[in-house]
Amino acid sequence: MKFTLSWLKDHLDTEATTQEVVDAMTMAGLEVEHVDDPATKLAAFSVAKIVEAVQHPNADRLRVCQVDTRDGRKEIVCGAPNARAGITVVYAPIGAYVPGLDVTLVEKPVRGVVSNGMLCSASELEVAGESSGIMELPGELAVGTPVAKALGLEAVIDFEVTPNRPDWLGVVGIARDLAAAGLGVLKDVGVAPVPGRFPNPIEIRLDGSDGCRQYAGRLIRGVKNGPSPEWLQRKLTSIGLRSINALVDVTNLISYDRARPLHVYDLAKLKGGFIEARAGKDGESLEALDGKTYAVTPQINVIADASGAIGLGGVMGGVSTGCDEATTEVFIESAWFDPIITAQTGRALALNSDAQYRFARGVDPESLVPGLELATKLILELCGGEPSEISVVGEALTPPAAISFDRAYVRQLSGLDLTPQRIDDILRDLGFSFDGDEVQPPSWRRDVEGKADLVEEVARIEGYDALPASPLPEIARPPGGVLTTRQARMRAGRRAMAAKGYAETITWSFTKRETASLFGGGAPELVITNPIASDLDCMRPSILPNLIEAAGRNANRGFPDVALFEIGPFYRGDKPEDQATAISAVVAPHAPRRWDGLAADPLFELKADLLSLLDDIGAPTGSLQVVQSGLSDWWHPGRAAALRLGKATLAEFGEIHPRILKALDVDGPVLAFELALDNVPEPKKKATKTKPALELSALMPLSRDFAFLVDEAVSAGDLTRAVAGADKTLISQARVFDVYRGTGVPDGAKSVAVEILLQPREKTLTDAEIEALSAKVVAAAEKATGAKLRA
Repeated sequence: MKFTLSWLKDHLDTEATTQEVVDAMTMAGLEVEHVDDPATKLAAFSVAKIVEAVQHPNADRLRVCQVDTRDGRKEIVCGAPNARAGITVVYAPIGAYVPGLDVTLVEKPVRGVVSNGMLCSASELEVAGESSGIMELPGELAVGTPVAKALGLEAVIDFEVTPNRPDWLGVVGIARDLAAAGLGVLKDVGVAPVPGRFPNPIEIRLDGSDGCRQYAGRLIRGVKNGPSPEWLQRKLTSIGLRSINALVDVTNLISYDRARPLHVYDLAKLKGGFIEARAGKDGESLEALDGKTYAVTPQINVIADASGAIGLGGVMGGVSTGCDEATTEVFIESAWFDPIITAQTGRALALNSDAQYRFARGVDPESLVPGLELATKLILELCGGEPSEISVVGEALTPPAAISFDRAYVRQLSGLDLTPQRIDDILRDLGFSFDGDEVQPPSWRRDVEGKADLVEEVARIEGYDALPASPLPEIARPPGGVLTTRQARMRAGRRAMAAKGYAETITWSFTKRETASLFGGGAPELVITNPIASDLDCMRPSILPNLIEAAGRNANRGFPDVALFEIGPFYRGDKPEDQATAISAVVAPHAPRRWDGLAADPLFELKADLLSLLDDIGAPTGSLQVVQSGLSDWWHPGRAAALRLGKATLAEFGEIHPRILKALDVDGPVLAFELALDNVPEPKKKATKTKPALELSALMPLSRDFAFLVDEAVSAGDLTRAVAGADKTLISQARVFDVYRGTGVPDGAKSVAVEILLQPREKTLTDAEIEALSAKVVAAAEKATGAKLRA
């Protein structure tokens, strides 16, 4: 939205400068984007007079001029055909930047004669699109007068209008807010009715659809259309609008002045004696005023006569009924078009006009008749004519609801200590009215719906800088540090995974619903109503699908051997407690082939990384059980397992099922793990007294080997855990070093060889003590897993 200071002063009695207006707008919540000030841009240019112009001695098309300037008399070479003695011109000194030429003037000879400056054209100053010679100014202008002042150029203020404030799309709305802020006094913006001289002969119809709720119009006959007066053209061109003719310029002026779009129709071009606002029809089309033809659908609101659609309601009129210099009878339209339908029309047709911009944000429904009266007044002044009576069809929107408002709420919510009278004065200046404790918002402020909105209005006008500054109360630092256990584990996990060579990724918390269903998700309550993309329409039940697809994208780009991880949320349902955090990783083992064939199994390397990660985040890894039952169905049978602590599953790991990879269009194999961070138990509190560090024993350790017969279903981890627990003081380590199936081993069983490391602490162990300990190991293994010592 753009306006000039003089335009603002049409409605605001103020002596404020442009900068003071900008500052006041900023404090009142209007976001000023840019100020284009010609006085600054053209500060180097001034009025001068040519006192002599003679032929250049070395060039037929150049003249050597003696020019009186603010810097004294200067000799300037000029090639303009109209350069002659006695005219008043624009002078640019050496060192001035000429915007239309994008050059900075330097002193240099022109065909042997030094030119001490330049005489400028309108296009060189960028105050006109083109020009055939240097500017000729009125002779009464004094030498040295700044060009911006001589040309009547004003600063143009451009600011961003928030969607909730359509009243700011008119200069009157800006003046009202600045008056309430104390920058001046709002002038009377009321519009006196213009009495009609005869009944309106044009029938107005509404089809009852939601596109147009109310329509007002009147006819003016006997008009003489033509160019607008200079003051109107200057007002429009100052904000970048092109002057068309008086009838059209009046509607553009009111649109920017009062935020009330209007439209004018040439009565001689209307067919059937009626005008109708209705839904479009399939097969209809319209050639609009921008010269383009648009296809109409039933979702688009149109203005029609007996010939069909003649305008897009609230967006743009049609060529067939446009006003030109031959127009003698004009029908003026002032309507209220639905914001949603108008916005959708503009979006569907890729058409954004000044009218559409305003109607899509909501035009004041009570401005229909006042806007029509103001247009009538201006047209009669500029074009003459005789007006009909005003016809109004349809019902206006109901006024905004009154708000029960306790003035003490201003202090409670904002901290501002204002008197009730000051609060009422601010709201009254903004157009609100009162009935006791009931506050009635004006028709143009439908964004104000509650008492908090009223407090915001008071605080905005009083000044946000007046809000009391109170420091927040100090909060004691938690004894365990500022990070929660979960946050600390996320940080430790991120560092641990990066140290192991995994690359961190950050993917969407959404995925495709079909993909989510592969990982146990896709429930209706997790489908997004308005997704950012069609393939991101469901909250993810796991991080793994996003990581697997990322691995596939890397493979497609020539990087098949990747290791990725992500720490983030996944969703079991739509309630807050259904959101959980996981540390997930995928490995695509496509390393180069080895000549010796001794590459380690990547599945066990992945398991080692997972156990190391659990150690790093403080999980009780010594108590974990490795099980292969009850796994999620996206894992490859026999190539996956879970780590459980009691009944809680801390993590699942293994190879992704080929069925899943095929559905995701990713080449296998892909290995992965997903650690449910919320299932890792809180660490036990440390003892308050520090225990002495365990000293290294001076005694030699010794090892013993055991071969146990166990059922095929028994996990080696369960066996080593039982063996290590037989004597936690002496047994420092237990590990599997061989698994055998074959001759001498019954069907359905296996032989697991375990090495235990014994570390004496106080004395060397005797043979009897070693035998006793061995018996304890065998008994512990049999009790926990049913193992028998193999002969």
